[in-house]
Amino acid sequence: MIRKNNYLLLPVLVVFFVSCNSHQGNQTSKPPKLPDEKQGTYWDYNLPEGKRADDLLSRMTLEEKVSQLTNHSQAIPRLEVPRYNWWGEALHGVARLSKATVFPQAIGLGATFDTSLIHRVATAISDEARAIYHQTLEKENYGRYRSLTFWSPNVNIFRDPRWGRGQETYGEDPFLSGLIGSSFVKGIQGDHPRYLKAGACAKHYVVHSGPEAMRHEFNALTSPKDLYETYLPAFKKLVDTDVLGVMCAYNETNGRPCCGSKPLLVDILRGDWDFDGYIVSDCWALRDIHENHHYTQTPVQSAAVAINNTVNLNCGDTYPYLLEAVKNKLVPEAKVDSALKTLLKIRFRLGHFDPPEMNPYASISPDVIHSEEHQQLAREAAQKSLVLLKNKDQTLPLKNDQHFIYVTGPNATDQQVLLGNYHGLSDNLVTILEGIVGKTLPGNTVRYRQGVLLDRENVNPLDWASGLASDADATIAVMGITPLLEGEEGESLASPHRGDRLQLGLPNHQVEYLRKLKQDNPNPVVVVLTGGSPIAAPEVQEIADAVLFAWYPGEQGGHAVADVLFGDANPTGKLPITFPASVNQLPPYDDYSMKGRTYKYMEQEPLYPFGFGLTYTQCEYTGLELSKKEITEGESLEATLTLTNKGNRVTEEAVQLYLSDVEASFRVPQYSLKGLQRVPLNPGETKQVHFTIDQQMMEVIDMAGNAVIEPGEYRITIGAASPGQRSLELGAPEPVVGTFNIKNE
Repeated sequence: MIRKNNYLLLPVLVVFFVSCNSHQGNQTSKPPKLPDEKQGTYWDYNLPEGKRADDLLSRMTLEEKVSQLTNHSQAIPRLEVPRYNWWGEALHGVARLSKATVFPQAIGLGATFDTSLIHRVATAISDEARAIYHQTLEKENYGRYRSLTFWSPNVNIFRDPRWGRGQETYGEDPFLSGLIGSSFVKGIQGDHPRYLKAGACAKHYVVHSGPEAMRHEFNALTSPKDLYETYLPAFKKLVDTDVLGVMCAYNETNGRPCCGSKPLLVDILRGDWDFDGYIVSDCWALRDIHENHHYTQTPVQSAAVAINNTVNLNCGDTYPYLLEAVKNKLVPEAKVDSALKTLLKIRFRLGHFDPPEMNPYASISPDVIHSEEHQQLAREAAQKSLVLLKNKDQTLPLKNDQHFIYVTGPNATDQQVLLGNYHGLSDNLVTILEGIVGKTLPGNTVRYRQGVLLDRENVNPLDWASGLASDADATIAVMGITPLLEGEEGESLASPHRGDRLQLGLPNHQVEYLRKLKQDNPNPVVVVLTGGSPIAAPEVQEIADAVLFAWYPGEQGGHAVADVLFGDANPTGKLPITFPASVNQLPPYDDYSMKGRTYKYMEQEPLYPFGFGLTYTQCEYTGLELSKKEITEGESLEATLTLTNKGNRVTEEAVQLYLSDVEASFRVPQYSLKGLQRVPLNPGETKQVHFTIDQQMMEVIDMAGNAVIEPGEYRITIGAASPGQRSLELGAPEPVVGTFNIKNE
């Protein structure tokens, strides 16, 4: 709906005469005058959004109010309220729309351990989102995904590697997930004091990580300790970062549907955390309340349960029943007003009712969409996401002047492995084969044969592929899994478990093909593994000369993999999730207890530990000094160490600080990541690295879910991976270790 007055084009049309080179645009020296014939103070951009929302609400009928409470909010022509669909996706780039830069999948972004990089990535995403949205307004195409409210990031804890949607998360650690997610939120939402660049949303609240086939009906049972220690902290961190939205999950938690849970929504989120943004249901989750959880009997009752527990927005078709719920006195109209007021305030902050001259984000040019700068950023992000798991005798980096490089494997030419789920589209998807070919010099030979199928044995028994490996100076086998085998319940076409992976190994026929490549072959075989979750394949570690884990690395993934293989980039990625040696090391999938899970509680040696990743150089950790050896509760202390790059390459070291309560009186993690710094180092350079260990870092969660600080001994471990013998066996540098005591007062 467009207001007749030229300057009030709703939501807003881009002022394209502003310099296309400016991402933020220029604000006019004088704001435009308000129209003399205006009706209602909700048009007055000088007023706070709360007063504007109150005025607009007062002019709406109940039917009009309810029409605004689903993701496809309807236009109200008489009030000139435009149609708006709240459902947008931007997990690793503007998704499900049109051309946009495709960054590495979220699990790969988590593997960068680089908060400043994630902020730059999210800023690029929101730039593109604004430009695409302005074009949407021009074309009056207001369908799904064409919004500025994005239902990202996913900060669920990847507690079990069998979960197919774990690729959407930042890994298994709440501290890391909170850090990465917070940086993402800041980049999406911008830093303007009045206007939102776009809106981020933390999902899926809470205790939600499979089984995917049961997500609409399962009841996640969790103790207060696990809830407050593992499942809530990343959400709390994003709320503290002023994330705009929180999405409640499909499942039940401790016997109550997440989208109708007073303990989760009212007591914790709204009460303890003082969250004043919007809560949106996962899509059609309110149907589950009566159809699958049988918590209510009718959609009217489900709508009432949700809105009475402060869910503002229904993605789906249940909230229209609020008309009947109000009529039957299940819901007071004041609850409808309260839910809608929050949404209207957000629309004012997005600039939907203001002239574009007032909004600095209204001038972002369409030139930013898939710009060269953003493509280079996607390449950098992919480079930093790659994790080097093995490098026997410095097999890598390869020389690009080798006479014959053989590329094989089912994923070398597969564009699906670049994308992951919740992806955008690009006209520049660079496969791994293309990246490798682009690195080789004229006159040298590159051969390619797929050699083996992805998810089943070859039908044709003839093998013309594996024999080429013994003739090649080096073989690069691109193996692993793809989004066809893991993902959301309806996306993974080749998954027999609705996207989950109940077996974690590399498909056996891929392993056997790899054995044939290495058999009687003295030349190096480099394995590049793709996937969004751990591949428990000790056989690959044994057979291959080098192993590089590539995740789903985005549109520039082929270039990034080749950059690392041939030494133009140093691999610095770290594992954001533990890789078990086999599924036998895991507790039952549907058990939400954290006992035996993740690096914090896993007692067996993993295949690859959390935080692990090799580089082409070696950093040395020495000289840990603590400012105090004994403190009382309320005090903090400083930790300082010396970090030296002993190699001849530039690097960035992800320095990880882990804290252990050695004398705890109840079950506590073996180690907890509490500090992270990414430190750039030139060859031979030495730097002092400082951490402040404050009271919050010393807290542990007791069995009742309370954060407490216990007296006794605490151990600090600072290194390049989570503590443990396995990291050292795989080549991680020796960490530095120190202890301090907290005195009884």
